[in-house]
Amino acid sequence: MKLLFSSLLMVVVFFTNTKAQGADDLLNMVNDKPKKEFVSASFKTTRLINFHTTEVLGRRSLDFRISHRFGDFNSGAYNAFGIDGGANIRLGIEYSHNGRFMFGIGRTSGKKIADGFLKYRLLKQTTKGGGMPISVTLFSGMYNTFMQNVIVDGVNKYQNAYDRLSYCHQIMIARKFNSRFSFQLTGAVVHANIVEKITDKNDCFIAGAVTRFKFTQRQAITLEYGYRINKYTREKYYNSLGIGYDLETGGHVFQVHLTNSFGLTEDQYFMYTNNSWKNWAIRLGFNISRVFALQKHTE
Repeated sequence: MKLLFSSLLMVVVFFTNTKAQGADDLLNMVNDKPKKEFVSASFKTTRLINFHTTEVLGRRSLDFRISHRFGDFNSGAYNAFGIDGGANIRLGIEYSHNGRFMFGIGRTSGKKIADGFLKYRLLKQTTKGGGMPISVTLFSGMYNTFMQNVIVDGVNKYQNAYDRLSYCHQIMIARKFNSRFSFQLTGAVVHANIVEKITDKNDCFIAGAVTRFKFTQRQAITLEYGYRINKYTREKYYNSLGIGYDLETGGHVFQVHLTNSFGLTEDQYFMYTNNSWKNWAIRLGFNISRVFALQKHTE
């Protein structure tokens, strides 16, 4: 009797352990989902040449940016092909606390513009575990000119404070196809509270494209183009086009480029680019980005 009881007990214990192990294995199979892995550096910085990219600063990161455009290349050798004068410069500070939302402010010498913007990464492309094939970022900017005594038809153009303001809203959709090549589509609208002439429209709609090809570990060729969709003015303006070269040097990213846009803010280079590549009315320019990591160090 004791032998039978012992045998039955051993059988019960065996089947109980087997079932428990089977349940654990099943649970592990359900919970063993691949972790999400996100692509990194579709574009090296938050801007390509003039245009914003889908990139947002990392957690608790501060970016100090210098953007500079020389004069027109076709001004000739006497003007050192634009180096001697007619320059435009912007100084900017940008910050992100969580690596998803960032903001920035800046001051541009041309037209004495102060600007501020908000930028939010809505979606980020994944390599596995999430199935997200693209990155999506939203952008909103506001611009104020401090120019004085701008007389148009005998009237001060900026009689009211809100006449000095303009705005830009963008949606950017990008994909990093491989370690070398990234491509982005941009949809934007620029609104100016006051325009040059009564026949002008206050809104300009833009469809843009941005691309980057990395040919070495630290070097890349970049290209951006913004097509103005609607006829918002009778004046002769051109679509913004830039070709650039990126060089990564540790904490700095140095960008040198050629562009037909004098303006350094969205309300200017999208709407009021008055030079054309056809007659070499282009400008040599550069951007310098220095990112500071402000995260607390743990000992």
